[in-house]
Amino acid sequence: MTAVLPAGALTGSVRIPASKSQAHRLLICAALGQTAVTLHCDGISRDIDATARCLQALGAQVTVDGSAIRLTPGRTEHPAALPCGESGSTLRFLLPVAAAMGVEATFCMEGRLPQRPLHPLDEELKRHGVTLTRDGDTLTVSGQLQSGSYTLPGNVSSQYISGLLMALPMLSGDSTLTVTEPVESAAYIAMTEDALRLSGIAFTKCGWVYRIPGGQTAHLPADLSVEGDWSNAAFFLCAGALSETGVTVTGLNAASSQGDRAVVDILRQFGAKVTQNGDSVTVSAQKLHGVTIDAAPIPDLIPTLSVVAACAEGETNITGAARLRLKESDRIATTAALLRNLGGSVEELPEGLTIHGAALCGGTVDACNDHRIAMAAAVAASRCPVTVLGSECVQKSYPRFWEDYAALKGDVL
Repeated sequence: MTAVLPAGALTGSVRIPASKSQAHRLLICAALGQTAVTLHCDGISRDIDATARCLQALGAQVTVDGSAIRLTPGRTEHPAALPCGESGSTLRFLLPVAAAMGVEATFCMEGRLPQRPLHPLDEELKRHGVTLTRDGDTLTVSGQLQSGSYTLPGNVSSQYISGLLMALPMLSGDSTLTVTEPVESAAYIAMTEDALRLSGIAFTKCGWVYRIPGGQTAHLPADLSVEGDWSNAAFFLCAGALSETGVTVTGLNAASSQGDRAVVDILRQFGAKVTQNGDSVTVSAQKLHGVTIDAAPIPDLIPTLSVVAACAEGETNITGAARLRLKESDRIATTAALLRNLGGSVEELPEGLTIHGAALCGGTVDACNDHRIAMAAAVAASRCPVTVLGSECVQKSYPRFWEDYAALKGDVL
């Protein structure tokens, strides 16, 4: 699908959908319990659906009624095929979970997911009794994961750590998990800790060493709601920074563990006017200037913050972004291409970007099947006409994005 976006600022208010990061974790914790849980999840994206379908393949009963997902725990005794699509979270969380269940599970991967790394998580699983077999776009895990001492680096993927934190309490014996520093994306690990505490799972943490008693069962509340998604809110908040009248995003938890709520502080550093009131954030344009951004804790924000940088005076330096090359697209390259195609000035570096603020003149952006590139391109249309190729890829994380965008602008063709 192609979206043709005339130039023009967004204005108005939008309620952001549920956090897919929190939904993944709560769905898995629900499946590891003993009683049914109803999860109210406003906006069920492809990634959330992938986790739900994989849990169903592992034996849970899952029914969806509008925005409500009801999950009744259960375990299959047969080999299972898990359709994880392009969801890296689904694969990396459920790989150790399936191993802890002792289920032979074949993960069916799509898009760039087969190319995204699993090392050294795969080696830790093998070291503790698991066999992994790769065949093209499928990965089969078999054997019974054993308790013991685990070690993972903190600067490769927080998803490896989260997956083990959810899996290890299921094992019969006690385990330790040591995360070596430096630790990137610590906020995503904190989200997993929050989900485990909400589930009544006990663990202790001293520095970056977790001690996890075995033989535990999750006990989530029977009815709970997923909080709003700061990662997706960032697109409209950044659009607000390019709008004289501003944009308000509602449904946000100001005390959330989601690391991408840092977008508020970064937009203030750019010079935008930011007002927070309860569950809402309003951002409007003021004179913007270049900043320096460490991408390591907030990689998902970089495409849309790069658009703001391109519209600011002076130079913006983005560092610590090496992991962006391993996302749904090589996001350093595709973000740079987005800006260049719209008339921006940007230098692509091995682990970041240098962006020189200048007026964007418009053009065509290939989303490269990357939801965050498509939505960042829409933000750029605040200042110049943009045609987005492959705009349907927003289904991965924000199915109603174009409808919400149109409500704030009214001219998606």
